Amino acid sequence: MEENLKKNLMKRACKARMGVIEGTYNAKSGHPGGSLSICDLLTYLYFEKMNINPENPDMEDRDRFVLSKGHTAPALYAVLAQKGFFPEEELKSLRHIGSMLQGHPCINIPGIDMSSGSLGQGISAACGMALAGKLSNKDYKVYTVLGDGEIEEGQVWEAAMFASHYKLDNLTAVVDYNGLQIDGKLSEVCSPEPIDKKFEAFGWHVISIDGHDFDQIENAFNEAEKITGKPVAIIQKTVKGKGVSFMENQVSWHGTAPKKEQYEQAMAELNQQLKDLED
Repeated sequence: MEENLKKNLMKRACKARMGVIEGTYNAKSGHPGGSLSICDLLTYLYFEKMNINPENPDMEDRDRFVLSKGHTAPALYAVLAQKGFFPEEELKSLRHIGSMLQGHPCINIPGIDMSSGSLGQGISAACGMALAGKLSNKDYKVYTVLGDGEIEEGQVWEAAMFASHYKLDNLTAVVDYNGLQIDGKLSEVCSPEPIDKKFEAFGWHVISIDGHDFDQIENAFNEAEKITGKPVAIIQKTVKGKGVSFMENQVSWHGTAPKKEQYEQAMAELNQQLKDLED
């Protein structure tokens, strides 16, 4: 990836992380840990990969995105706001009564293609969108992001079987593999390992990457576009709470909002990272 583009994406991802902290702090609730771990991926998709238009969010031939791990909506909202789907000031209204931005993605929000949050259902909806595209001879792509804890749900594997059976090569599913879920370490709660071999056994083409490396992210999606006859699963190894020192790899930040001092420290750290990128 060209260095200027990479730096620009890194800056946008940092701003997205600031949006996550801003939203969850003002909401006094939410899920910052897993939101922070997917900011790089979402930044790449929305600013480099997907065919979308904030001026026409419902255009028929747009690429579709479903956040299957819907509790990490703060990250998606932060990226959508940067992209211009709605004002960034809206992020401060996260989870407030009457706010457009509720705790999980809702289809009435500009840029949201599917209401999600009940784990396992998002990838199923993405499969339906991909099949619809095939039946309608459309060229759009469908992308979905799952949590690693989410793939303990049986419905995920029903969807995986469906996608393989119908040869949905217009579907790419990303598993955010940060190793932690609400109840603790993935390996201790109910390990889905080996994740790559399971998707391969269900007939998927699998790519494993570092989810914080934009070169690897770009290479993975370029590879995915060349695959025909089967869906693609990208297993991205990430750090839960990425970018905020005291949140990184701490399961306690799965569903805990920062208090004032924590908010100030997190924003100071992210502002410094942004400053370093801009120098």
